[in-house]
Amino acid sequence: MTGFKSSSQGLFLTFEGGEGTGKSTQIRRVADWLKAQDVSVVITREPGGTPGAEEIRNLLVQGNPERWDSMTEALLLFAARRDHVEFFIKPHLRQGTWVLCDRFTDSSWVYQGFAGNLGVEKIEDLTKTVLGKFKPFLTLILDLPPDIGLERAHARSTKENRFEKKGLIFHQRLQEGYRLLAERNSERRVLVSGLGSEEDVFERLIKVLKKNIPRLMENS
Repeated sequence: MTGFKSSSQGLFLTFEGGEGTGKSTQIRRVADWLKAQDVSVVITREPGGTPGAEEIRNLLVQGNPERWDSMTEALLLFAARRDHVEFFIKPHLRQGTWVLCDRFTDSSWVYQGFAGNLGVEKIEDLTKTVLGKFKPFLTLILDLPPDIGLERAHARSTKENRFEKKGLIFHQRLQEGYRLLAERNSERRVLVSGLGSEEDVFERLIKVLKKNIPRLMENS
């Protein structure tokens, strides 16, 4: 495995960012790059990843933006997350497979706790109660001006647009929250500019991975 120390335990990597930042595209490209390094990889997403969690996803990402308040959103997300972690993520990690996840607990911290005004302390308490000490090895946060991200998101024409319907102020708060998270823990969370071409962003992500993964594996 080029440049990486082999391990019997897989690594859990998460991709974060506001709407339209390009997470889904980049997570596939990173997975392909890791496979070229002979790494066993699976891609998953939140909310979702298991049959039960996907049912909860449908409740969260479709419909009126005021359908749920932030507390209800958080409870639904953590119910889905518990199922996802126990029945998909952990089993793959134990098999030595690397798990790349599109969103995880940092999304709840930013979307419900920070931008949704629930309070980040409540999200942190839920995280400890539901997941204990389980967390990603590394989180890559794609940073993009909210107006650009929303323009891209609206162009997708998908039914999963409930959060996109929230106003620009909400999305500006998302960017602020993600930047704050990156400042709070730069060892695990790395802010990566989402500006430029798809290739530009991909090259930035690979640079971060090459720098951080060997260090993380040494400490795993």
